[in-house]
Amino acid sequence: MRAVDIIAAKRDGKELSREEIEFLIGGYVAGSIPDYQVSAWAMAVFFQGMSALETATLTNVMLRSGTVMDLSGIPGPFVDKHSTGGVGDKTSLILAPLAAALGIRDPMMSGRALGHTGGTLDKLEAIPGFRTNLSIEEFRTILAADGFAMTGQTKEVVPADRLLYALRDVTSTVESIPLITASILSKKAAEGAEGLVFDVKYGSGAFMKEAAQAEKLARSLVNTGAAMGKKIIALLTDMDEPLGNMVGNFLEVEESLDCLEGAGLRGAPGPADLMEVTLELGARMAVLGGKAADSKEGRKLCEDCIAGGKPRELFLQNVKSQRGDPVKLLELRGKWRSPVSAEIRVPESKVRERYLCRIDAWKVGRAAVALGVGRNRTEDPVSPTAGIQFHKKSGETVKAGDVLMTVWAAAEEGLKTALPQLEAAVEYSEKIPPERKLVLKEIRPDSVTKVRGTM
Repeated sequence: MRAVDIIAAKRDGKELSREEIEFLIGGYVAGSIPDYQVSAWAMAVFFQGMSALETATLTNVMLRSGTVMDLSGIPGPFVDKHSTGGVGDKTSLILAPLAAALGIRDPMMSGRALGHTGGTLDKLEAIPGFRTNLSIEEFRTILAADGFAMTGQTKEVVPADRLLYALRDVTSTVESIPLITASILSKKAAEGAEGLVFDVKYGSGAFMKEAAQAEKLARSLVNTGAAMGKKIIALLTDMDEPLGNMVGNFLEVEESLDCLEGAGLRGAPGPADLMEVTLELGARMAVLGGKAADSKEGRKLCEDCIAGGKPRELFLQNVKSQRGDPVKLLELRGKWRSPVSAEIRVPESKVRERYLCRIDAWKVGRAAVALGVGRNRTEDPVSPTAGIQFHKKSGETVKAGDVLMTVWAAAEEGLKTALPQLEAAVEYSEKIPPERKLVLKEIRPDSVTKVRGTM
């Protein structure tokens, strides 16, 4: 078997066999197949695509290139949620303890912020002492004790993905839906989840700007996941505006705690948009975990569970389990902010435009990076205390002089860069804007063939 023949077959639109994919990916990880040949293959995939079965095979081969989490001996069910990334999206911090409180174990392997999108690990590490670099044994112990554990990807997990992603980044093949699918699913499967709920976002602050693009990715994820033997559901959700009232690492931890205490739930004051998306995702986790017959029942279970207070208890318990300080966390709540700050108010020139009609998520995300919330490169540091609090959201009435946002920056220079971007992110209207549809649709697998060698 030769790499050049595999490249030619994919260039000509042929479906590759498991043996061909194993040869190519295995050789790349081992160093016997060079970058330039894998680059050529990735470009062929970019233009020719892959079938669901072929994508599932690639995903499984990538998964098997490294360590797969062994959760044997820990009672399930195991269900996780994955988001394709957004601005202000802290649903994972609420969903993991919520799922655990429902009797579902959530083995969560998360990532860091890059570009305008936030990272779950950076948010968690804003909690004093909190560790996300767990060993496999630590991960198992905490998962068994708390019902969820949150860690980052180790070097032993899916090395094929790390190599292939770096190559795609410099060869303009990042946007390939089969390659995105294999990258996401290989990592999620490696954590040991039996069921997966995907939050596939669209809009200015999402990787996929259009709903049609997001739907293609969602269908690829659910069909590939099903071919690998996973129970799987995807939701298409709106990321045209930031989710919730806070953007920033510690700020988003605070808002997650607020939500676990009932903020935004059943008409209570708080981030209703964040809770709407969280509850819809939680409802699907309940269904996949066998706790609810349908999403309507699952949503009520989630609402009742949060109102009962157990998810909050489990969240603080997990903070302690992962070496964080829950007492310090609660002491710092509402107080720990960067010293450099400013307010953004409705300008006098907008006196006739009575409604805030949009806050552009992409512009907010870019401003957040300037403030110190995120990073442009993986090695960039982030600030735990920088961020943005929204005092008004789209659809609300405003008048000249109203405070729209409070902004905190890691440095004065970052604040000067961010303020014009944030001002430009806000749009006003004389008419009431149409209500946003936060969850566009649910996507379940089509009829697919299970791939050989899956768990």
